[in-house]
Amino acid sequence: MPSRRHFIQGGVSLAALTALSSFLPPQTWAATAPLLQRKIPSSGESLPVIGLGTSRVFNVDLEDDDLAPLVAVVQTLFAGGATLIDTAPSYGAAEQVTGELLKRSGNQAKAFLATKLSSSGRERGAAQFKLSQEALQREKIDLVQVHNLQDTATQLGLLRELKQQGTIRYIGITHYVDSAHADLIEVLEREKGIDFVQFNYSVGERGAEQRLLPYCAEHGLATLINRPFQRAALLSKVKGQPLPDWAVDLQATSWAQLLLKFILAQPAVTTVIPATSNPRYMADNLAAGSGPLPDAALREKIIQAFA
Repeated sequence: MPSRRHFIQGGVSLAALTALSSFLPPQTWAATAPLLQRKIPSSGESLPVIGLGTSRVFNVDLEDDDLAPLVAVVQTLFAGGATLIDTAPSYGAAEQVTGELLKRSGNQAKAFLATKLSSSGRERGAAQFKLSQEALQREKIDLVQVHNLQDTATQLGLLRELKQQGTIRYIGITHYVDSAHADLIEVLEREKGIDFVQFNYSVGERGAEQRLLPYCAEHGLATLINRPFQRAALLSKVKGQPLPDWAVDLQATSWAQLLLKFILAQPAVTTVIPATSNPRYMADNLAAGSGPLPDAALREKIIQAFA
């Protein structure tokens, strides 16, 4: 991900922030304003609107030097009032790293843990779930999702059994491309007991606005939003450009915050899950979850800024 702190207007400089972050604990520079929370429709439980994705960035060796900043990322997440971490068995070592980071940071009990099933067949799905429990060091998982609609009917049947047994709390389905949104809706219309839908949505990928977001709002489904920066492609578009003057109306101090606030302006969005391995970026993401959100006019200005 390209550096984004030099996009900040009216705040501390990159050099000053780097110096501070090198010796201050994460809670000193994490977002201080309360995070906006939204309810999971099927239960009424509230979730902070900013979470953490682990794809690619948590796929490191447990003894690797990369683990140290990830501890700070997790500490920053919780210090800023967030709780949700999304991972998957297909993300390499990410599940195991997530479990170890939560253990080391002392936040195991606070975390809202979301993982996935990406197997074919009931027995393989059950075995994969058991491995996820071991990797995450958690007997009860908050949310388990059928990853990219793989063997959907079989895996949803297994997840309903696990939920009835009390081993998982919520059931979901996921995908990451616009072309799969119709398939997600088809599954939602056919299958019962789904609590969450995870999909891509951003300034650059707005297909969910057409049917999927309205469907989730109408049918009481919680949503997790992946690819909010399109794997940094959107941030690359504005690299080196100053923030527009109207960003102050949203209390936004970075381009990343504008992108996240654009997404959060959709009331059907429950939580956005940008991935990062940088604690400063984690703090920056958290700041998007407080303060004003854009109205229709400001949303259009954000769209034009990234056009």
